[in-house]
Amino acid sequence: MNVNVKSVYLSSAVFVPYFVREQRPGSFVQVASTAAIRPRPRLTWYNASKAAVVNASKTMAVEYGPQQIRFNCVSPVVGSTGLTHLFLGKADTPENRAGFVATIPLGRPSTPADVANACCYLASDEAAFITGTNIEVDGGRCV
Repeated sequence: MNVNVKSVYLSSAVFVPYFVREQRPGSFVQVASTAAIRPRPRLTWYNASKAAVVNASKTMAVEYGPQQIRFNCVSPVVGSTGLTHLFLGKADTPENRAGFVATIPLGRPSTPADVANACCYLASDEAAFITGTNIEVDGGRCV
């Protein structure tokens, strides 16, 4: 909760008043997780913390939309990171990773570039009319 939820709370508490006071439009993009919408067993509090990120972002989108401040999320599926072993729920072996990847229709884990591209889009002028959304960067896993 300190990392996933408190960080969103604190950054919003600092930056949103600036945008409101200066009457500047803005775009906030939070990183949630597919765990927010398709929870995995034995990750209750991680799932809950990422769901809180999605809900807080949607709520702020409604609250600050009139000031042209947008809030969106991206929800990546697991990729190869230092925390991957926590999501596999068992030994971090090539076989177990392959088993998880088999649940992703596009047949591979997410990459940092996949997530960054979605974030860049949501922050861009091309997404100027998008707020309160959560883009699943998951290769179809949540379908």
